[in-house]
Amino acid sequence: MSNRSRDENPKARFDAKAFFRHFGAGATSEKFQKNQKIYAQGEIADTVCYIEEGRVKAIVLSDLGKEAIVGIFREGQLFGEACLGPAKLRTATIVAMEECLIISVKKRAMLSALDSAPHLAAFFITHLLSRNTRLEEDMIDQLLNSSERRLARLLLVLTNSYEEGQKPVGVTLSQEALAEMVGTTRPRVSTFMNKFREKGFISYDGHSGKIEVRAELLLSVLGG
Repeated sequence: MSNRSRDENPKARFDAKAFFRHFGAGATSEKFQKNQKIYAQGEIADTVCYIEEGRVKAIVLSDLGKEAIVGIFREGQLFGEACLGPAKLRTATIVAMEECLIISVKKRAMLSALDSAPHLAAFFITHLLSRNTRLEEDMIDQLLNSSERRLARLLLVLTNSYEEGQKPVGVTLSQEALAEMVGTTRPRVSTFMNKFREKGFISYDGHSGKIEVRAELLLSVLGG
């Protein structure tokens, strides 16, 4: 790639981790331990968070007291960005899935940075488009695909196995959590997980919940 083409591509020159690490006034960095709550549903929404290290899960609690995991975010991703719009309160509880290092940026500071730093703005737009695409795919998946195919896709997404150039990572989740995210029952998830393991699509420890995916094999479930 020529120097000119690199200059015209702000994403190619933007190091999000370095940018947020040296953000300055309006940003704080904090470590969270596994299962520690980062913020709770219903709290004031006034910061955008960047994951420097680790993974977190978003949990929503219904008025009837039912909980559901609605998302998992990993290193290099943002969460809590809804506060930059009309949202005044957090719509989900965010919990660390492992030891995490989180950089929280105050709403006013983030808006100012987006206005003054084009590379950050490009990164943020890419993030929003990726999130929107994922939500559309989730909706289509829920409406049209079988629970087995939904589980296969979820495992690929959770372990980075869909992303070109990204090294697949293991994930630890209970069958109950997987069932919530897929929209099926725990016994059906257990059946599918055992089937995937027997076919060699995944490595799975039913006691610890640790899952590793062999993407090129599991894609066959989706016809890939």
